[in-house]
Amino acid sequence: MAIADTTENESEQNLFITVSGTPGSGVTTLCRGLADALGCGYVSGGELFREIAEERGLSLSQLTARAGESEELDRALDRRLRTIAETWGTANKGFILESRLAGWLAGNRADLRIWLDAPEEVRLDRTEDRDEMAAEMQVREAVDAARYESYYGIDIEDRSIYDLALNSARWGESALLGLVLNAVREYDPVADEGEFVVPEFEP
Repeated sequence: MAIADTTENESEQNLFITVSGTPGSGVTTLCRGLADALGCGYVSGGELFREIAEERGLSLSQLTARAGESEELDRALDRRLRTIAETWGTANKGFILESRLAGWLAGNRADLRIWLDAPEEVRLDRTEDRDEMAAEMQVREAVDAARYESYYGIDIEDRSIYDLALNSARWGESALLGLVLNAVREYDPVADEGEFVVPEFEP
């Protein structure tokens, strides 16, 4: 989706946006669409996790299991994501950071924080052709929620820090992208009366 207005595009490119959500909710699809439409950089926490799994010769489920047994791997990944957030939070350039914890890790460095979800049956249907099976997805969600609470005191079900929390099953891909792009276009930092403060924590 092209953006014709150059002035508007330049304004949008200065926004640091985080996108988070449940597996199968369309987070990756939305991020790719946003990055393309806004002409900005994009980093995926899921891709970083998969890279680590490949580096260690492990499957995604094996790495998830090990992450649940030890803090070292989880915290290392979260530190990498925090470093990326700190770098782009001061770059004054458009950027999208995607991970389950991206909104919390970026904190008040982010201009806009987005959360996607969808009913479980929809998410399972969307992920049926992935290497990760339904049971593994459910285990990963439970493990992630437990570690966020244990490590950082974060309730991943708390949506209060997000500027947009959307049920992606209610719209098609292009409609969802259009909805979010409209929110990005209409965002005016001068008229912004304040965001929810995100508590700082150390990964």
